Amino acid sequence: MSIAFQRAYPPAQLPQESAYWLPLQRDKLLVQTTDQGIKLIEGAQTLFTDIISGEILYLGTLEGKPYLTFNIDTDAHLPTDWKLLGLRELYGQLDEEVYGLVGYAAQILQWSRNSRFCPACATETVSLPETWGRKCPNCGYNSYPPVSPAILVLVHDNDGKNVLMAHKPGWGKRYGLIAGFVEPGESLEDCVRREAVEEAGIEVDDIVYMGNQPWPYPHQLMVGFSARYIGGTTQADQVELDDVRWFNRDDLPLQLPPPFSLAYMMISQWLHLEAE
Repeated sequence: MSIAFQRAYPPAQLPQESAYWLPLQRDKLLVQTTDQGIKLIEGAQTLFTDIISGEILYLGTLEGKPYLTFNIDTDAHLPTDWKLLGLRELYGQLDEEVYGLVGYAAQILQWSRNSRFCPACATETVSLPETWGRKCPNCGYNSYPPVSPAILVLVHDNDGKNVLMAHKPGWGKRYGLIAGFVEPGESLEDCVRREAVEEAGIEVDDIVYMGNQPWPYPHQLMVGFSARYIGGTTQADQVELDDVRWFNRDDLPLQLPPPFSLAYMMISQWLHLEAE
C-alpha cells in the first residue's frame, strides 16, 4: 500500500459518512457480486446490523475514503448478492492496494481475537492508545500485532542465464522461489544462505536485495533477494519441497507465482535485466 492509505488507531472515532467495509469470517471476505464481477460493500453501518460479531474496527482511509472491518457472525444469513471469498481466491480480483488492505484487516481482526488475554499471566488486556497494542494491567506486559519476516531468494548461475526454482506438493505445474522464515538471532542474508542449503542443498553468495511485500498468510513480511550459485548439488529437502531444478530464462515453467506476488515481480525483474 502506498502513502494514499492513512492508518487509524484506537481510540479513533468511527466515521459517520458512508464507508467501504471489509467484513471477514476468519480468512474470507464478504463482497458484493455483480454482473461485472465482485466489488467491496459500500454504505452505512445499518447494512450489517444482523451479521456483526464483536466490535467494528476503523482501519483508516485510502484515497480519502474510510475503511472499516469486523468479524461476521458464523450463523449470519447473508443477502443473495453477497458472497464470502477466501484471501487466496481474491488474489487478482482486487487492485493491489485494496488487496493489501484486506490482508491488513484480516491480520488486525486475528490479533483482536488472540490478544484479549495476557500470554504471561492470563489477565484480560487493555488497549494501548494510538496503537493496536495491548497491555496487561496486572503484570505490565505489552504486546503488538506480530509481523514474521521471511525471505525469498532468486538463485541464478554464474552466467545469469539460468534460475533455480522450487516446487511444493500440491502446486501442480507451478514453480516458485526458495523461501523461509527468519530465525531468532539471524540476519536476512544469513537466512538466505541457510534456506538455500536446507531446501536445495546449495551454497550461494553475492546476495542482493530486490524488494519486499506484506503477505497476510497469516502475517509475513516477505523480503526478496537475488543470489549467485557457488556450489553444491541441487536436491529438494523432501520436507517442504519435492523438487528443485534449474530453468533457462527462455524455458521457464508453464506456471509461475501469481502476478501480484513478490516472487513473480522478482522473476520479471530478473528477466528484464537479463534481456537488456
